[in-house]
Amino acid sequence: MYEERPSRLDGAVVWTRLTGPADPADSGTRPVLPDGCMDLIWADGTLLVAGPDTRAYVPGSPAHAYAGVRFAPGEAPSVLGTEASALRDRRVELADLWGARAARRLADEVTGAADRAAALEALVLRRAADAPAPDPLLRAVVARLGAGEPVGAVADAVGLGARQLHRRSLAAFGYGPKTLARILRLRRALDLVARGVPYAEAAHRAGCADQAHLAREMRALTGTTLTRHTASVRSASFERSPSFERSASSVPSPSFERSPSFERSASSVPSPSSVPAASPARSA
Repeated sequence: MYEERPSRLDGAVVWTRLTGPADPADSGTRPVLPDGCMDLIWADGTLLVAGPDTRAYVPGSPAHAYAGVRFAPGEAPSVLGTEASALRDRRVELADLWGARAARRLADEVTGAADRAAALEALVLRRAADAPAPDPLLRAVVARLGAGEPVGAVADAVGLGARQLHRRSLAAFGYGPKTLARILRLRRALDLVARGVPYAEAAHRAGCADQAHLAREMRALTGTTLTRHTASVRSASFERSPSFERSASSVPSPSFERSPSFERSASSVPSPSSVPAASPARSA
């Protein structure tokens, strides 16, 4: 069983999930699809960090109980204290980042709480209070790429050169802006498909050249086909709460789950029109 709610941390999502014996209908072995996000996760007493994916992640032995905080794209590194590129396509214990003693103390704090998700969220809020404020330039990059703008146009809009944008994207998102754009485009398409839009129309509306282009991107980024993925989602006995689903004009949140052992979606980001472009001086 999976549940989520908006976090008190701007743009983030708090979620919980029970698998296996806790929920026999959910084996917890569905693959994790790329979405541009990073999560801090409590899993059966251990704190983990799920880095940004460039391909589907197939879980090994899933935990029975999870609680997690899913950060908006680009906003986990300042809270976690590490660049996203260091965690690309990785799941690591928080002890590797914050030290064994601190990670154990915090894991015990969450484990002993009556509401583990709330305790994990409180931990993140404390950490975020001491971290640098989210960079509006990076939020603008996510919003514009999520709306389908070309990478070159996004760089011009936020006042960065191509190399500057690539360097800052590696640190914030874990990969360059072109990869992020591909991932967000795929999420837009899957969001549309989840809403019943035919594949060809979803491909066109998401920004792909045609259905064949979407099919190639699906295989390249997830290792599966649109047909198989759609069938697996429809046959699943659990659904995401619709409270954080977004329209196709934003970074999509198809009805998918996220943990070390299942699919995740990007958290809400503002539309490009609501994020002022940074001046060249601000972005230097």
